[in-house]
Amino acid sequence: MSDISITKQDVLDAQKSWADGIVDIGRIFLANGDYKTRASQHIKDLYAYDESEVMFKPTLASEVPFRKTYDHALSYFVGGEIPEDNGFAIRPWSKIRFGEQQIVVNATSATAMGNYFFTPLDSDDEMKVEFTFGYLVGKEGRLIIILHHSSIPYQSK
Repeated sequence: MSDISITKQDVLDAQKSWADGIVDIGRIFLANGDYKTRASQHIKDLYAYDESEVMFKPTLASEVPFRKTYDHALSYFVGGEIPEDNGFAIRPWSKIRFGEQQIVVNATSATAMGNYFFTPLDSDDEMKVEFTFGYLVGKEGRLIIILHHSSIPYQSK
């Protein structure tokens, strides 16, 4: 893998795949389709659980804030194993867009940090979320996530 070099465009493409996947999971859920299989594929395609440890701190998780396993990630996205999980991806969302961010590329790894915005299906009001994603080149030659931290922006009282 040492001859593979990541570009900023690779990171942007990985972000688009992530956002499109989350929207697709919700679309399939609404159509009474097999959204759990789609969510499973989303995690297997985009996260490094099969190749590495993954640091995943989802936005709306407090009782179990860190998701070290594939099963805990799946629970966050579609509900299930962890009681606090309501299925973030099945909310559903009509659009997810990545906004202002900084991307640092280091040959076979990359880190991106900034804001992304989630638009619920039933509203035009975006939810602003801060994120940090860390990527490495997986066995199949595409970027996979080894770090995913997101949180609601701090609001002073």
